[in-house]
Amino acid sequence: MPNSAPTKRQIELLEIIYKYIKNSGYPPTFEEMKDSLNVSSNQSVIDLLTKLEAHKLIKRSESQARSIVLLPLAYDKLSVSPIAPFLGISHAGAPIQTLEMDGQWMPLSAGIARLDAEVFLLKISGDSMINAGIDDGDIVLVKSAKEFVSKDIVLADVEGESTIKRFISEDKPPYLYLKPENPNHSIIYFTQSITLKGKVISVFKDEKWLNVSEL
Repeated sequence: MPNSAPTKRQIELLEIIYKYIKNSGYPPTFEEMKDSLNVSSNQSVIDLLTKLEAHKLIKRSESQARSIVLLPLAYDKLSVSPIAPFLGISHAGAPIQTLEMDGQWMPLSAGIARLDAEVFLLKISGDSMINAGIDDGDIVLVKSAKEFVSKDIVLADVEGESTIKRFISEDKPPYLYLKPENPNHSIIYFTQSITLKGKVISVFKDEKWLNVSEL
């Protein structure tokens, strides 16, 4: 991370991005950022975005339009409530491919535990986690993670498709597996084709956010 703090100009662009996402549901284009900053060149915007990335305030993909994501530190810097992107639909049942859903964002309650990592939202399709209080149509908040403990509710990639399950680690066979919270669904045993992508930390249901520990 750079030694210096973000400049006023960088914070100005960060505010522009936040307000645009909050008001329209998706990040601004280069033209919209140029107009808001009153500059004429794309390079001026690129330089500012690069600095915001270096400060770990945003994340973006140069291969996709409107791909700017605000990181947790950005909300602290602006003193605003977090918003998170919908990345798609995840199946609480058999694995199903996660679908990109551009242009959809959702405000997050200040009551949710402090966000210290990249987060995103997924809508649940299926009934395999009903006994954990996660029902068809619920929205879950997923925190990207690299370390997991037994009984975490996780987003897993199974041969290129996504699913929400409970991660189980035991000192006896089968050792590692993904457990549904519905006896009508089968356990998924770990293979090299399974990757854990993140932890489910909150669920939106009945018009309010609930921490997983409250379910």
